[in-house]
Amino acid sequence: MDIEAVRTFVAVADAGQFQEAAIDLRITQQAVSKRVANLERSLGVTLFARTARGARLTLDGQAFLPHSRELLRAAERAAASVRPGERALRVDVLNRRIAPAVTLQGFYRAHPGTELDVVTLSNVNVETAIEAVRAGEIDATFRAVPVPARELPDGILVERVLDDPLQLLVGPAHPLAAARSLTPADLVGHRIWIPGIKQGTEWAAYYDELTEAFDLRIDAIGPNFGTEIDEIAGSAELATLVGAGDRYTWPATHDLRRIPLHGPTPVYPHSFVHRAGNPHPMLAALRRHLVASRPAPMADSWTPSWAAASD
Repeated sequence: MDIEAVRTFVAVADAGQFQEAAIDLRITQQAVSKRVANLERSLGVTLFARTARGARLTLDGQAFLPHSRELLRAAERAAASVRPGERALRVDVLNRRIAPAVTLQGFYRAHPGTELDVVTLSNVNVETAIEAVRAGEIDATFRAVPVPARELPDGILVERVLDDPLQLLVGPAHPLAAARSLTPADLVGHRIWIPGIKQGTEWAAYYDELTEAFDLRIDAIGPNFGTEIDEIAGSAELATLVGAGDRYTWPATHDLRRIPLHGPTPVYPHSFVHRAGNPHPMLAALRRHLVASRPAPMADSWTPSWAAASD
């Protein structure tokens, strides 16, 4: 059904005259008559009785009017749901427990009442996430971006905003549990369990280069069921890597240890990816917040060779 024809019908019903409706709609009286005639033809009924004094609703017109108003309200709600400034800002954080999600929470606390839709495109790689930004499905994403800048789609902006230092997470029975800090070299020979690494993703590229750089043993066998922390807590063999800014929770009885890594400190390079020209007013506010809260670069950090090329 032609929404503009319905809108014109409602305008004529409210004004009681085709001429007044034309003035309200800022179109010609001929255009008003044509729209109403086309609507009547499509419905197979007469909506108005034309009189010398104007236009009077027929019984069919009276029955159609309240539904027409509801249809226009629904159309406005549908438009508002995707109209920048009237819909929520949609941001992908990959996982709701990692540092970018925590940073988003900080932005929300600084801008209370902001309409924010936190999306988790957890099973897609960076290229797919960038395409979602380009297509307008999401406004922004936080990703490590191994794609060279020259290969990014036109209009896609990438800015490194958060280098998250890695920490070793172990249970109390692990041989490294008593350490206050460790070097990557200290991890050689230990089993670092990170299940669910999906080849072809940016996080797989990150861990591939990390293991090669420091001769680490990362075990990616098995899917991520979300219970791995429970198994690590009771193991004298298993360990995993988490970001310093990640906010995972576990029972106090697990007595898990988060041990910082230094000399150098491997960091995961989160970049903020968005589309140039996106008019959503809160997107610029979010970027300003990220720049203002961006931590100072670490002197001894390690990042994969492709990280700098992304920014």
